[in-house]
Amino acid sequence: MTGLVESLNISSSPYINAAISVLAFVVVAKIADLFVDKVLRRFSSFTKTEIDDIIIDLIHYPIFLTIILIGLINAVLYLNPPQKIIYYSNGLLYTVITLIWTITLIRISRLIVKHTINRVSDVTGLGRDIIPLVENIAKIAIIIASLTVILSYWKINITPLIASAGIAGAVVALAAKDTIANFIGGVSVFIDKPFKIGDYIVLDRGERGEVVAIGLRSTRIKTRDDILIAIPNAIVANTKIINESAPVPRFRVRIPVSVAYGSDIDLVEKTLLDISLENKNVLDSPAPRVRFREF
Repeated sequence: MTGLVESLNISSSPYINAAISVLAFVVVAKIADLFVDKVLRRFSSFTKTEIDDIIIDLIHYPIFLTIILIGLINAVLYLNPPQKIIYYSNGLLYTVITLIWTITLIRISRLIVKHTINRVSDVTGLGRDIIPLVENIAKIAIIIASLTVILSYWKINITPLIASAGIAGAVVALAAKDTIANFIGGVSVFIDKPFKIGDYIVLDRGERGEVVAIGLRSTRIKTRDDILIAIPNAIVANTKIINESAPVPRFRVRIPVSVAYGSDIDLVEKTLLDISLENKNVLDSPAPRVRFREF
């Protein structure tokens, strides 16, 4: 940055040089803005996907702002203030730049995650319910990386923070082991996909109903009586599950019927079959059947 300052040192007045520096960076920012808008967008028009067009829209303004802020950093050097002022002013501007790109990268990561999982889902059948989980993981990773960059500039030693975080993490892990177990169970449900929203499932513990929500902590099912049951994912991941909606959304229903002694068995069978065939929800194949179990 010092070499750039010397090359733009036009006037004997530091204020004029600072103003010229800011103006020069505004021009550079505008040129970069035109490059992104004209050149990159033209290249993106040749691709089949729209994701690159959206990414260009997302980075358009951050690139412009970043160049302007770098110009302000350069302008401060012309004023030749005390080193302490340079340190804090530059640190503040670098922090703002980092935050701008943190927000931008989070938005881009959400876009890429949705686009990628939707494409993979069409090929492999991977559930789209995993999108919020992957988005949150990417968001946390970006925030941690950004905080590391900011703390490094401010020369804050992060080693004690990491050590403290490790100790605190161990304490939290012990205190919230059930929550962590439910989270891991939720991840396994997202990946393994034993069921999806809308499926009718029966758990080994006796609960049965339609899956209405799959969260990171619990899975919610609605019974035939319209009662909502929240089951911790740790239990869901470690119990036998009967999915009556898979692999196809149909299942057999057994209905016990009692008849009086002396009834005409053939007539009873014909009557029951006629009633079942009149129901539009009963399939022709496999056809309904009547079985006499006991007398």
